[in-house]
Amino acid sequence: MEVGSGRLYAAVAAGGFRRYATYRAATAAGVFTNTVFGVILVHTYLALWDEKPHLGGYDQAQAVTYVWLGQCLYATLAIQGGGAEKDLMERIRTGEIAVDLYRPADLQLWWLAGDVGRALFQMLGRGVIPFLFGAAFFPMALPARVTPWAAFTVTLLLAAVVSFAIRYLAALSVFWLMDGMGVNQALMVTGIFFSGMVLPLNAFPGTFGEVVRVLPWAAQIQMPADVLMGETSPLRAFAFQAAWAVALLAAGRLVQSAATRRVVVQGG
Repeated sequence: MEVGSGRLYAAVAAGGFRRYATYRAATAAGVFTNTVFGVILVHTYLALWDEKPHLGGYDQAQAVTYVWLGQCLYATLAIQGGGAEKDLMERIRTGEIAVDLYRPADLQLWWLAGDVGRALFQMLGRGVIPFLFGAAFFPMALPARVTPWAAFTVTLLLAAVVSFAIRYLAALSVFWLMDGMGVNQALMVTGIFFSGMVLPLNAFPGTFGEVVRVLPWAAQIQMPADVLMGETSPLRAFAFQAAWAVALLAAGRLVQSAATRRVVVQGG
């Protein structure tokens, strides 16, 4: 990537950050909502772990940590959707995507940069406060050394790329479907369930558990959580996340190429 291109995408990311920073009331409401849901989930998890000690290989402190990490990453990784793909779907539906294709920039990288900016703001503006609240009022399994936190930071970046790549592929389907409503519903269901937002994927039993733990959604919460709590090696997590990021971004390239060869412009 040329230096000029790097500056362009950095500016797009900064624009994405500033855009979401303007929604102060929505951010405050999100902080409150994530904190309340975190408290509810923590007490649910504590009751469950009382009945099933060491479920999924976690003790109670690790289970609590997993809850608050999930609340921190819920909006950051657009687990339920609502990131860059929402705008992209609308631009495809209305035909405004034709303008995007005339930009002297790579379409996929443009939207990735904007989504990374959004994710960074959601992490700082909406995710950190619930996580700190959880650390202040509940026992959590947090590392004391810097190295796990540094590895955890890398997993967050890779998780953001995987999340974007999944949602980008979903958004491109609107080139053929002409509407994103059903796709958004599918993103919501798969995101919440397969990411481990409801229950750690480590707790899923048997063959089904083995399958969900190798799907790309596992790169979003499960891998960062296990790295932070020392349940998996950072290199293993990096390799898993990077492999899915490359595969999904490559698939996005192929679908994008097929879609833009037959752009259907609607809305006038």
